Amino acid sequence: MLLYPATVRPDGNSFTLIFPGVPGAHTTGDSREDALSHASDALHTAISMLMEKNLDIPEPGKLRRGAVLVGLGSVTANAKVALYKALRSSGVRKVELARRMGIHKQSVERLLDIDHASRIEQLEAAFAALQMRLTVDIQPMEGLAA
Repeated sequence: MLLYPATVRPDGNSFTLIFPGVPGAHTTGDSREDALSHASDALHTAISMLMEKNLDIPEPGKLRRGAVLVGLGSVTANAKVALYKALRSSGVRKVELARRMGIHKQSVERLLDIDHASRIEQLEAAFAALQMRLTVDIQPMEGLAA
């Protein structure tokens, strides 16, 4: 699971939360807790935009003092980001992945859309077509933003 450090700072009468390593990932709230409650959605939106623009997804930075860790919020969204990164690093194009999987390119597009509901079995098949295996890991939530 991708976990990105975020910092929350007072900003006048509100609080601003930013993800230092993720372009465009920020949100605000009336309180620190309010800003934190929107953090996962802000990260999701920023990463989705990077994927739509076919840009690199930055690796999570180091957790600094006072920062909190924030994730995308779902196993499926994390798997889709991992698939996107795997495609980019392998040099395999979407049309080639579709051919390997025996599906239409539009289906691959949906697999890479973190806002589209996909079955985990479809993602497993995509990783298998890249000679990779999708795994799910269970960890304690210590240090994670709600």
